[in-house]
Amino acid sequence: MLITAIITAIAAYLIGSINFAVIFSNAFLKTDVRKLGSGNAGTTNVMRNAGFLPGALTFLCDALKGFVATFMGKLVFDYMLSSQGAEWANPVYGAYICGFACMVGHVLPIFFQFKGGKGVATSVGIFAICSPVAIISGLAVFALSTVLTKIVSLSSLLATVVVVVLAIILHDTSASILPQALLTVAMGAIVFIKHKDNIKRLIAGTESKIGKGGKK
Repeated sequence: MLITAIITAIAAYLIGSINFAVIFSNAFLKTDVRKLGSGNAGTTNVMRNAGFLPGALTFLCDALKGFVATFMGKLVFDYMLSSQGAEWANPVYGAYICGFACMVGHVLPIFFQFKGGKGVATSVGIFAICSPVAIISGLAVFALSTVLTKIVSLSSLLATVVVVVLAIILHDTSASILPQALLTVAMGAIVFIKHKDNIKRLIAGTESKIGKGGKK
């Protein structure tokens, strides 16, 4: 049973390693998006360099892979709990473990030299399973912040804080809060670590804004 859980987590990591930013930039621009703009393999950089459609496709596919990997973990753990009597295999744990593994795959993709994105879009799919209310609230904060500040990185960080806090507060009471909280915080920490350069520019007041040609 433990082997099944490990294999499922590895599968989630491999799903996360499918980097759609690189795939769509190569399809539309015939070049790797990591060589352009900010160098990040994510939605914003694709949209800025390749246009709205490739950017939108990147976001949707990154979110979808997070959803698929997390839902897979939930299903497998539910099967182990119901058919094999594995009391530790709560479906919630499967969702969080595979969600985390998928995010690690997105950030450190084995198929793309371990140089991936920042995990924001992928987390949308992950928390759509783990904590729907948290991610809906996070998306609302992201949209409002983006309209008001026109700074995507700041909006992403604010939304991440909201999602992490609400996911912990609204944790699934059928399982222990500790594993859920630890994995939620770990995923939030990944997003912040990947935004370290953005945070430096935000503090310096030089972070790019939507619609601006340079640093603002």
